[in-house]
Amino acid sequence: MGINMIIRNVRIIDPASKTDMIGNIRIEGKKISRIEPAPKETSAQKQDEAVGGLTEDAAGEEIDGTGLIAVPGLVDAHVHFREPGFEYKEDIDTGAAAAAAGGFTSVVMMANTRPAIDNPDVLRMVLDRAALQPIHVYSCADVTEGLSGRRLTDMETLRSAGAVGFTDDGIPLLDAGLVSRAMETAARLNVPLSFHEEDPAFIANNGVNAGKASAYYGIQGSPREAEISLIRRDLRIAGSLAEQGPDSCPDIVIQHISTAEGVEMVRQARRVNPRVHAEATPHHFSLTEEAVISHGTMAKMNPPLRTEDDRRAIMEGLRDGTIEMIATDHAPHSAEEKAKSVTDAPSGIIGLETSLALGITNLVGPGCLTLMELIERMTVGPATVYGLNAGELKAGGPADVTLIDPDEEWVVPDKFASKSANTPFIGDELTGRVVMTICDGRIVHKK
Repeated sequence: MGINMIIRNVRIIDPASKTDMIGNIRIEGKKISRIEPAPKETSAQKQDEAVGGLTEDAAGEEIDGTGLIAVPGLVDAHVHFREPGFEYKEDIDTGAAAAAAGGFTSVVMMANTRPAIDNPDVLRMVLDRAALQPIHVYSCADVTEGLSGRRLTDMETLRSAGAVGFTDDGIPLLDAGLVSRAMETAARLNVPLSFHEEDPAFIANNGVNAGKASAYYGIQGSPREAEISLIRRDLRIAGSLAEQGPDSCPDIVIQHISTAEGVEMVRQARRVNPRVHAEATPHHFSLTEEAVISHGTMAKMNPPLRTEDDRRAIMEGLRDGTIEMIATDHAPHSAEEKAKSVTDAPSGIIGLETSLALGITNLVGPGCLTLMELIERMTVGPATVYGLNAGELKAGGPADVTLIDPDEEWVVPDKFASKSANTPFIGDELTGRVVMTICDGRIVHKK
């Protein structure tokens, strides 16, 4: 099989190899066959190319990358595609389309579906649907049967059936003994566990921070202690296991972290236990509880948007590597659901199609992260934790490439590839746009 695609004269940023150069990317089938510096123009340019011995006529499709940046296909380890059971919000087809539009070539679905992904039959059904998509769609399975928090699933069988992680995301695990047993099992299976850290004992009204936002709506809201208490507990359990030996604690992920205290606890834990990880969402590093006052239910989410100090602490956690992953927590809901009152509407917003631009606008623009660091947290970080064959550009590696224009300014529209449009960012002007998404050597999205 010959070269079927060449991306020429593109700036290549690959955090895994710390590459930042102008070059060409050659794709053969589903693999990258070669990455090379762009040759200087010579009178012999029409002759066989110096590297690889291929003529331009043999090159197949050529993409002019001048002025663009090629990065590894983005990886999102936290999405809700709502199938099975809630297809009116999103399904795997539309979720994958939204991911491709946002530059993502690998995503990990959460398992809070109906029926829950707590047995091999449901998992295989979901993975069969995922296999039909133009991007790589993986799935977690549930930690507990029926998301009940009472009895562990058969994690070994689910892992063998293809689960890349375990989580009851959307529902916190309240039984400390069960959490400990889940961690022990996950360590034996060498699979990550991800935790939604919100203790309902503290929460009167979810999705709205207990503070300025809750006062505006005349409700009690959700205080920061709800997150802090469970992060503290789970880091303590993980620390106790880690003391027994390097293989006694699994990789654990503190999902969608929202508090400064939570960031600091993760920072301290990682100094002694590198198997502790955390993810931050674009909305938590971009917005504060003021957005809930301005946008109502469109900015209602779990955990809620909090204060400017919390937002800055999350940014600092991303900057110093305490938080290794940016994850969208893409959570579609129907317009009818979000039109309900602030106490009755469901929590969550979509995020796949705005994630990269929010990172460029709110992290790279102000100088919090370099573009290399932003891409690292959207590729290498999640791919490494979840053991995915993704997140880097290298010869012999998957031909998953995202082309971006880092300087293009655009206004977030009110229609998306996603089936839903529940986001507070509609109408905002952002910088940085996905121009093309290539997965397995095929163009799956083009602006």
